[in-house]
Amino acid sequence: MTTAGPNKPFERGTIERRDPKPHDVVIDIRYAGICHSDIHQARDEWGEGIYPMVPGHEIAGVVSAVGGEVTRYAVGDRVGVGCFVDSCRECENCRAGEEQYCLQGEVQTYNAVDHDGENTYGGYSTQIVVDENYVLGIPDGVELDVAAPLLCAGITLYSPLNHWKAGPGTKVAIVGMGGLGHMGVKIAKAMGAEVTVLSRTLSKQEDGMRLGADHYHATEDEATFTELAGSFDLIVNTVAAVVPVDDYLGLLKLDGSMVNVGVPEEKLSYHGFSLVAGRKSLSGSKIGGIRETQEMLDFCARHGLGADVETISCDQVDEAWERVVKGDVRYRFVIDTATFG
Repeated sequence: MTTAGPNKPFERGTIERRDPKPHDVVIDIRYAGICHSDIHQARDEWGEGIYPMVPGHEIAGVVSAVGGEVTRYAVGDRVGVGCFVDSCRECENCRAGEEQYCLQGEVQTYNAVDHDGENTYGGYSTQIVVDENYVLGIPDGVELDVAAPLLCAGITLYSPLNHWKAGPGTKVAIVGMGGLGHMGVKIAKAMGAEVTVLSRTLSKQEDGMRLGADHYHATEDEATFTELAGSFDLIVNTVAAVVPVDDYLGLLKLDGSMVNVGVPEEKLSYHGFSLVAGRKSLSGSKIGGIRETQEMLDFCARHGLGADVETISCDQVDEAWERVVKGDVRYRFVIDTATFG
């Protein structure tokens, strides 16, 4: 499915994928998750949109063919593709397995130009061709529909929780109970942390507790910031909107960290004393590298985790996008690509 420009509706169309190179894997896409960043990019809210655009970087499917030198995958394997499909492979970050921070810029799964000068097209389609080094194996025990959102939402939360060592004896707060936040609750709980959801209202409290939260508080209640002052080792902010950073920093313990994974259009601001008063840190995190993403998928398989999804047909994408903008999804839309027909 392609969109011809900002705020243009989706249309069925045909795109050409490259012929498989020696290390390429051809994937028949089964499910494609809808990420809010698809909407930002297709509507050119982040700038530099390339049209026609085929969004989608939460891709789950089955290998249908492989290049002659592929060693990692075989026809019939269950696989996934996340937010990027290549990187320079030479910089220090790539060599360290942190390809998402490639110093030359990773090649995004869509709305980008690959090293051959061709535009990349994403997962709102029936097939994709990707170098085996940027393909993930989806373990048995995780169904493809609930696995698709793990390739963005899952790794976006796993990476900071892993890096900042969420686990037994730590208190973690997840800000926002949406497509990202609901995975944060599941993963942090599976890591052994004590988990609190900080959401604007209590409307999703029942869901939060069902998914593993130990506590749930409404941030529209000013008393929340007084009652929970100095409570958390780690706060992961999933909200793509301006939040009162100083108030949240006040919830951290000594040496606590607040990590932003949501990216609002406007700048965030804070007062320096909010950091120096408790040797606190304000940081950011962006998905994960191939190694860590595979680690996340294996972790989710061991703990029986997947996204909570609402499966839709290709004809429902425009409607689904409007619902995402309104926060009317619990908690990730997934396109069944069989409906492309």
